[in-house]
Amino acid sequence: MFGAGQGTVLSSCETERGSRVVWRVFQDSLMLIAVSGGGNKALSELHLRRLLENTWNCMVLVLGRDELANVRNVERLKRELRSCYRLIDRLLERGGEDQGFMGDLTHCADCLVPAQPGILQETLDSFTQAADSEFGCLLIRGRVAVATDKWLRLAPQEVILLSTLANSLSGVTSCDYPVFLPQGSPTVAHRLLCFQLLPSAVVCVLCGPSPSLHRVESELVGSFWSPLVETLRGCLEQAERSSLPPSVSLRWDIQALLVINRETRRSVVASSRASSQNPSEAPPLSSPARRWELLRHFYTFAVTRYFTSEEVTTSPTLPATPCYLVTDECKCYGLQTPQHQLYLLTDLSVPTFALRSVATLTLSAVTGATGF
Repeated sequence: MFGAGQGTVLSSCETERGSRVVWRVFQDSLMLIAVSGGGNKALSELHLRRLLENTWNCMVLVLGRDELANVRNVERLKRELRSCYRLIDRLLERGGEDQGFMGDLTHCADCLVPAQPGILQETLDSFTQAADSEFGCLLIRGRVAVATDKWLRLAPQEVILLSTLANSLSGVTSCDYPVFLPQGSPTVAHRLLCFQLLPSAVVCVLCGPSPSLHRVESELVGSFWSPLVETLRGCLEQAERSSLPPSVSLRWDIQALLVINRETRRSVVASSRASSQNPSEAPPLSSPARRWELLRHFYTFAVTRYFTSEEVTTSPTLPATPCYLVTDECKCYGLQTPQHQLYLLTDLSVPTFALRSVATLTLSAVTGATGF
């Protein structure tokens, strides 16, 4: 506030020990402040800025932009904001989970590539159409397995928040939740209908005043999804191991990877250790939570220093910009092409000179087998 009065813009500060405070004013109405402690758990400025954006979008999703931009009663707003807490808490927890969710940081939808996407896509399209909607999505353990074209055209931040909201409504078999789309419809609410097909398998539909929750649940859910129970169970088993199907074979010395499709703003992750061909030569890997933490750190390192533009480019002359790090725990390599970004963590046993080759072959293996 002092800086603004002196014609100076100050948006963050950092202590000598690495603690950070970042803030931002939204709609000339509300200031959000994010605080991170120092030490090993310190969050990057990029992460904190994304957290502020995500928090604001959470508030818009639940309350609508008008309610936040034109505050008439502060005490009433404080009471209404309590309905956002659970969703914001889920986003705060994402960085410490061992499931590899990255969307809160990358602003790309966390996805799963099913082994049998065709029948799931066909069923979802038919189910969504029967529910008088064009916006439908199947979530497997919190990740987008398949979605309709209109759902995929939503802003990536909206897809991430809707997925997080659907998975935060645990303990219920169905729900009818009013939501505002922060970019697509910030002032007019839609209805988010969610139905639990199996534990951690949820189908969502975004619709208007009709149909009723009871009609969809009683007439449509069972008839469309009951024949696919075994397929859904297979997806759940796959999601426990990887976001990629079994047809993608990864090297045993790859600890973790993140692949981003820059055109669709979708991402997949994987952590590989299965069936090591050289188990006696393989050093022990870090815990899953630590791998995802390292991957998030490397993503932040790469996009703030090397991959300066996260928007897809149509220029064929721009070369890929590789980067790498060697740490005490692993080796990291980042590769960018006009369509994809790859962030790779490998064992220390991989020769540094071979990282580029390993990364290029890994990206080709993932995109070639899945079309991602």
